Amino acid sequence: AYVEQDLHEIYEGEVRYARDAFEGLRLMDALIAVKRGVPGATLPELKQRRVKAVTTVVEEQPAEGPVRSQVAVDNPVPAPPFWGTRVIKGIQLKEYASWLDEGALFKGQWGLRPARTGGGPTYEELVESEGRPRLRGWLDALRTGDLLEAAVVHGYFPCTSKGDDLIILDEDGTERTRFTFPRQRRGRRLCLADFFRPEDSGETDVVGLRVVTVGSRIGEATAELFEANSYRDYLELHGLSVQLAEALAEYWHARVRGELGFGGEDPADVEDMFALKYRGARFSLGYGACPDLEDRAKIADLLQPERIGVQLSEEFQLHPEQSTDAIVIHHPDATYFNAGSRS
Repeated sequence: AYVEQDLHEIYEGEVRYARDAFEGLRLMDALIAVKRGVPGATLPELKQRRVKAVTTVVEEQPAEGPVRSQVAVDNPVPAPPFWGTRVIKGIQLKEYASWLDEGALFKGQWGLRPARTGGGPTYEELVESEGRPRLRGWLDALRTGDLLEAAVVHGYFPCTSKGDDLIILDEDGTERTRFTFPRQRRGRRLCLADFFRPEDSGETDVVGLRVVTVGSRIGEATAELFEANSYRDYLELHGLSVQLAEALAEYWHARVRGELGFGGEDPADVEDMFALKYRGARFSLGYGACPDLEDRAKIADLLQPERIGVQLSEEFQLHPEQSTDAIVIHHPDATYFNAGSRS
């Protein structure tokens, strides 16, 4: 509504909002059809503003100082299968393909949505007629073209916490490095450090770190499609590459849960897995609970991801793009949250 109401009134000509690149393509198709005088061609109606009622809630003043949340500190600490890091290369697509979230791919990446007006196919029908056939075609192309180089570097490290800090320890118990995380100012006052044993407990905890990648070849293939002006294929392959990296991350997280001894608690339904109904959580750098991208340098120092072809840029971005990092937490109460969240 901001674009199609406020900005539409300011700018001359047509102003429209597209939720994603695929909707942008459909919008441009409609615009060209109108300009060419195609009978019946029209631009979509301008989106109207829908103002929701606002309820005023009186809240307590935010607490002062690093007041810890009430996260339990008596949960059993699992024994990792090893300390330090390991590199795994040559992971086959069939090992992690079942972890591909089709909903995130079709809806989020490929923009597969039914028409707003009635009479067209439903989302489920589009999945069967367009989504899955295209997905099978792309997966076959990835296999035959040898475009995937799935690899993981991961490790387990002894640690403790103090206030808002997660302290990574060396073999002799001295501090190796530390991460400082933001804390919620209201509500549960969660901080990632709370999910690890406090330093003054005298106990040592364990944290998992990992970087996964599906390699650079698939990125090179998407770049070639872009240069050839094959934008729809580019968007589809790029979206699939992003979701395959995520699928690899989910697959490896399941491996970690198994190594730490509680993989048997995972739900049987993969949709429940996508809904994060399993024990523990993995937090990627840049999100609400751990927003400081500069912490990637600490993870890179600990894991040395260049061993699987992943480099860290001066802007703290992972290259190739189809890579992701994470801090893996075993605590049964670990949950996703924003540091600025009130819940």
